[in-house]
Amino acid sequence: MAHASLTYPEAIVIGLLQGVTELFPVSSLGHSVLLPAVIGGGWARDLNMSADQSPYLAFVVAVHVATAVALVWFFRADWARIVRGFISSVRRRAITNADERLAWLLIVATIPVGLAGLVLEHTVRTALGRPLPAALFLILNGILLATVERLRSRQPRVAVPVGGGGGVYVSSDRDDPDQRIAGQSWKQVLLIGSAQILALLPGVSRSGAAIGAGLLRGLSHEDAARFAFLLATPVIAAAGVLKLPELAGPEGRGILGPVLAGSVVAGLAAYVSLRFLTRYFETRTLNPFAIYCVVAGLGGLVWTTLAG
Repeated sequence: MAHASLTYPEAIVIGLLQGVTELFPVSSLGHSVLLPAVIGGGWARDLNMSADQSPYLAFVVAVHVATAVALVWFFRADWARIVRGFISSVRRRAITNADERLAWLLIVATIPVGLAGLVLEHTVRTALGRPLPAALFLILNGILLATVERLRSRQPRVAVPVGGGGGVYVSSDRDDPDQRIAGQSWKQVLLIGSAQILALLPGVSRSGAAIGAGLLRGLSHEDAARFAFLLATPVIAAAGVLKLPELAGPEGRGILGPVLAGSVVAGLAAYVSLRFLTRYFETRTLNPFAIYCVVAGLGGLVWTTLAG
């Protein structure tokens, strides 16, 4: 059997794909499974997500870290406030402002997907990291996004005031977005964070799940996307850093050049994607992404059926 490797063209294309689809609500994992299989040949062999000890897995670790770096840099001012808020809350043993509350909300919301990833990631990847399940779950992702938008259109835009009280108020455009996000209750952010567990399925988007859950909990599209991107930062970074030693093992042997090239492309693509999406969600919805996912998933399903 030919030994799997990783070429520069493969690394650059997949790095670009990862940088865009990790933040767009269209599933980076689903695309990373489908595209190599559709291209076929050496790409299908080299970029086999379901195989153990594959150079592709080591590469995916690196591009996740690059994406996390882009997220931190884009939201660097926000993260500086959040980190200061966390430190001050620990020092005073109290939560007294929006930055402190937002820091702890992000921690609470990250716990469910972090635990699920540690327990289920390997099993789900090896069992479902193939073209047919990825195509089916991509269709499901589109249906879920469309369903969220339909449900969202039927409910008023409300937010819980800072402090987690039981009352509600109609949020104003003059409000600070972090104030609105920090106004979510502990239960609400736990539900939003837990929604990311769905992204363990290849084809279901992490950002799409978090944005959708945020919309259903009363956040605007802009605030739901902002919270999803902030929430994605520790999740993506942890997924990469925990597996970074794999690059020093057999899986990373001889591919450091392509890994570096792909990581740079992924980081740049992620940053440009963030600039676009933060503006896009100020006025627009998830519906175009829902249509894309259904069409792309159906195309992948037809190709998989014909190729099989």
